[in-house]
Parts: sequence; structure tokens; C-alpha cells
Amino acid sequence: MDLRPLWLAGRLLSRLPFPEPREIEPGLLGLSVPWYPAIGLLLGVLIALAGTALASVDPGVAAALVLILWVWSTGALHLDGLADSADAWVGGIASRERTLEIMKDPRSGPAAVTAIGLVLIAKWAGLQALIASDSAWLLILIPLLARAQLPLLMLTTPYARDRGMASEQVARLPRRAAWAATLIAVVVCILIAGWIGLALCAISLAVFGLSRRTMMRRIAGFTGDTAGALVEITETVLLLVAVVLAATLFPVVPSASLIP
Repeated sequence: MDLRPLWLAGRLLSRLPFPEPREIEPGLLGLSVPWYPAIGLLLGVLIALAGTALASVDPGVAAALVLILWVWSTGALHLDGLADSADAWVGGIASRERTLEIMKDPRSGPAAVTAIGLVLIAKWAGLQALIASDSAWLLILIPLLARAQLPLLMLTTPYARDRGMASEQVARLPRRAAWAATLIAVVVCILIAGWIGLALCAISLAVFGLSRRTMMRRIAGFTGDTAGALVEITETVLLLVAVVLAATLFPVVPSASLIP
């Protein structure tokens, strides 16, 4: 079995120590895409283990440490896409060409800073709540579902630029394997978390549909930056929804010593 697509997916989407493929032929980028959900699962296990291990620490501090690990493990790759997309959506109103032009600008404007700040605050709050309620295991699902959005996006949405790394991925995407990877991610979530997993899958699909419609209306497709923004938005929404579901289904009962 050729594991180079898996290694390449790991090196593209994370800072984890995956081997570097000796040769990256043209089709390898496309072959790596079906492995994206697997990398998400690995990241989810990593942050879930960290959240569980830090359960005895102050929830705010524990959440900050897990968030730092989360950002580090991805190299802030998707946060960069979120920042570029936020600037482009604000600065390129009503203009496809202007939106795409701003996305290529390496400078960050107020919209980028605001978007990153809001996402990190929301994630920190969500992590704090999950850790405090002993539900950190739900973190396994969130990066998995967020990265399952990427093959789905490439399967259903045209690339908005004439060329780029993602354009080659789309052109050489093994469609059956990509569909299978997306469906397997859904099955894994349901097997791990039952009804909660199914609910998170439904929310993830809703976020995908709304985000895809927004991309199509503005730029008639997707870019690497909007794909990264989709991952960050999906993770944030799923994390907050997971907090609500955990609080509803697994309420924390106060210790008897704390009850007056």
C-alpha cells in the first residue's frame, strides 16, 4: 500500500512528524485529499487526550493549554485562510475580482484580526465548558468533521482561480475515494458518539451548505483560503454545539458537599 498520500496529507494539514515523501508526482496532491479526515481524527484524538489529561487543572488554564496545542498542531494553517477570507469579504464587497485580489495580499486588516480573535475566544470558551463537564472526549469529532468538509468541498465546488495548488488537487481528485472518506467520517462520528455524533454531522452539513452558497455567490467557487475558513468556522460552530449537547445530555451534578 502506498502511504505517500497519507504522509503528504499529514504534512500539509499538521505539524505532526509525518515522513516526507521522497517524490511528489503531479497526482499525489489529489490522492492525499481522501486522507484529510483521517488527519482530522488524529488531531481530534490529540486534543481530546490533552483535554482529558488536564481535567484536574483549572478549566480556564486547561482550555488555554489545549487551544495552544490545537493551533500549534495545525500550524495555524486554517486560521490564515480565515484571516485572508475575512479581509477579502469585507474589502471586496460586490466584486469577485477584488475579493480574489485581496485574498492574495499577505497583509492583515481589521477584519482578519477580528475574525481570528472571535474564533479563538469562542474556542477557548467552548473548550473550557467541555473540560469542566468531563466531556473532552467529544473533541475527537470536531477536527474530523471539519476536515471531512475539504474533500466534500472539492467534490461539489469549482476552484475559483485559474491555477493554484487546490486546482491541481481538484483536477486529480480520486472522486470515489473522496466520497468514501467523507462517508466514513460520518460513520465514525456516529459510532463514537451516537446521537450526539449524528447531530454534529447534521450541523456540519448545514455549515457546509451555507458556506458553499456564500462562496458561490461571491467568487463562483472556492480557494485555499476559503477552504481554510470553512474548517475554522466548522470547528467553532461544532465546538459550541457540542457544549450545548453535553450540557443537555450529560449535566454536571454538584457535589453533595457543595449543596447547602
